[in-house]
Amino acid sequence: MSQRKLLVTAALPYANGPIHIGHLVEYIQTDIWVRFQKLRGHRCLYICADDTHGTAIMIRARQEGRSEEELIGEMQQAHLRDFQAFDIEFDNYGSTNSPENRRLCGEIWQAMRQGDLIVEDDVDQLFDPEAGTFLADRFVKELAPSARPPISTATIVISVAAPTERPS
Repeated sequence: MSQRKLLVTAALPYANGPIHIGHLVEYIQTDIWVRFQKLRGHRCLYICADDTHGTAIMIRARQEGRSEEELIGEMQQAHLRDFQAFDIEFDNYGSTNSPENRRLCGEIWQAMRQGDLIVEDDVDQLFDPEAGTFLADRFVKELAPSARPPISTATIVISVAAPTERPS
């Protein structure tokens, strides 16, 4: 039997709250499968990370009067304790907020741009001038048109396609 090289991950736990039983089922099952592959002599890496991006983190941090980074750091330590308590072993456990992740994402983004694989378009979005940020859907409530926040234009990636599949 030839040695296989396997890269394995599981759904990234969101950094706005603790690990729950649904998370644990997936991580334990994946950990068992990875250990089995290693016992069979395969090179198998089990990687995962806290997903640190999103509105829920921003909302919770604001409600608790602290920075998002502080919340993210606390939750990562709690997640690692939970994984250790259930004997779940990652070869690498990181964060989508890490310098390594930013560097790697930047390299992928540059390669996609150079390959002409990015399609962008301008869209109108609600903007909070006090916070200096575009509003996530969770912050937008039903408002009369006269009471709505200002609309600004943002450029977003609308699709990633091979050059031959680009929309006209």
